[in-house]
Order: sequence, then structure tokens, then C-alpha cells
Amino acid sequence: MKRIGVLSDTHSYLDPKIFAHFKDVDEIWHAGDIGDIKVLDELRAFKPTRAVFGNIDNHVIRSEAPEFSIFNCENKKIMITHIAGKPGKYSKPLYEKLQTEHPDVVVCGHSHILLVQYDNYSNLLWINPGACGIKGFHSARTLIRFTIDGDKIENFEVIELGKRI
Repeated sequence: MKRIGVLSDTHSYLDPKIFAHFKDVDEIWHAGDIGDIKVLDELRAFKPTRAVFGNIDNHVIRSEAPEFSIFNCENKKIMITHIAGKPGKYSKPLYEKLQTEHPDVVVCGHSHILLVQYDNYSNLLWINPGACGIKGFHSARTLIRFTIDGDKIENFEVIELGKRI
């Protein structure tokens, strides 16, 4: 069993409460728009972290984080990217990857809109944790925690960090 913490769109701001909420996770997944390499460094020093770059991320972050991260966790194939569209209306790069990779789970960011939904069309679980930074149009800053145990993805928790400042 793996306990996962998912966040996105930090935009250079890492709320200290994240560390308390993710203290019991095994891995952190960051779905892009990191903003400052220090954010990624702090997360990596805290827990094993997988991250992708977002549209605001500079060359330093892009040298550390790919556009797509594809890996297995327990018995599930995971794909993380930043700009993905939405279920059934994918971005072109994601659509092309879906044709060859066939993930069980897609994790994305960019929209700043929290959404966890099963996509029957592509037979995958779509996870967007919303945004946890203080820049953007979102009103609440959010994270997600869940577990993957073999073939089961369960124990989803949406965590609100408070209002966007």
C-alpha cells in the first residue's frame, strides 16, 4: 500500500501546512507550475517527490522535471502532466500519450479547479488537486491525499488550506 499526496500550482509558494498534511504519505506528486526550484527542493527533502513542469516553470525546473511522468504505483499505471484539458476534452499532447500509454490514472494541474472523476471514455481516473499556491483565480487552496493498495485506489481526502491570499 502507498499513501500519496498530490498538489499542483504552488507558483513559488509552499504553505507550511502542507508538511503536516503530508507527514504520513509515502510519496508526493506535484502536477506542475512549481514556480521556484526551492519548492521542489523542499518537497524532495521532506518525502520522495515526483514532479512535472508547468507552463510558468523556467529552464531550471524543466531540467529537473519532465513534461510527462509515467510510472507504476502498486498495480496502477500513473501519468502526471500539467496541461491536460479535462475528461473527454484532452489537450493534444495528452491525447497522443493516452493512445500509446493507456494509464489507469491521470494527474494534472493548470486549471486551478479541483476535480476527481472517473473518465469512462478512456477508462481512467482523472485527478486534478486544484491549486495550493496563492497566485491565480481559485478561491480555496486545495490538496489531495489517497491510497493505492494493489488494484484499489481509495481513501480520497480533499484538504483545504484556506483562502487564496
